[in-house]
Amino acid sequence: MRESRSMPVPDGLDGMRVDAGLARLLGLSRTAVASLAEDGSVQVDGSAVMKSDRLSAGSWLEVELPEPKRELTIDPEPVDGMKILYADDDIVAVDKPVGVAAHTGVGWSGPTVVGGLAAAGFRISTSGAHERQGIVQRLDVGTSGVMVVATSERAYTVMKRAFKERTIEKRYHALVQGHPDPSSGTIDAPIGRSHSNDWKFAVTADGKPSVTHYDTVEAFQAASLLDIHLETGRTHQIRVHFAAIRHPCCGDTTYGADPRLAERLGLERQWLHARSLGFAHPADGRWLEITSEYPDDLKHALEVLRSA
Repeated sequence: MRESRSMPVPDGLDGMRVDAGLARLLGLSRTAVASLAEDGSVQVDGSAVMKSDRLSAGSWLEVELPEPKRELTIDPEPVDGMKILYADDDIVAVDKPVGVAAHTGVGWSGPTVVGGLAAAGFRISTSGAHERQGIVQRLDVGTSGVMVVATSERAYTVMKRAFKERTIEKRYHALVQGHPDPSSGTIDAPIGRSHSNDWKFAVTADGKPSVTHYDTVEAFQAASLLDIHLETGRTHQIRVHFAAIRHPCCGDTTYGADPRLAERLGLERQWLHARSLGFAHPADGRWLEITSEYPDDLKHALEVLRSA
């Protein structure tokens, strides 16, 4: 059942935008208030207002709040190899192993990060879509490395905004086939659903803007190890961009990698690792940089190339 609240606009909110003022007054995010305003659930002196309208002290405010979000039921399930890299009252950063999803979803019944955190005794934020509560970023099942999850409502709001505004420094390491030319550069090409296969992505004229910066860290006879900085965060962005320039991630047969090289390197997935995340802490603003070491399968592939 939805809850209604009626009250006069306090003096301290006089002249403020509706979304900013009500976010402060009700403890909601500005996005949540904007959504309420859009569906007519915010009224001042009996008239519906928009998020950008201004509040006047003493005006009578009526807000119909959304139904309380039901608590997400998570089946605790320990995840082999998942390490806690950092944890406090607001966030927890994990070293996600390959073969683990961020959360449950259609077609996935395997291990998840949220299930592993629940088994370790962590409470996840209830903000966000029901099946994705607390999730502020995701990694592909076949990608390993650093992943951060919000454990407080405040952290969820702040971290989601930081990812949206691109103030998070996301660095990946990828082993790609051949040698990109130039050895350091930028790939700026829009990414959208593949027109020929709806579960894959591709560089398409009608896709979303996508920018990937890279530097070659080490060059081998058959491949190159790259340090990659993502300016945007599209699904499969690194995999799609490097496949588009004919240098797919080693082992990524979905996007055209040579299976013979994957077999030689002992790879059963793409050589792609979320190396580090750098961000301002959502509570106190101090800068954090969390780094993940390569897992054994990626180390082995490098050893094979270095010994050739």
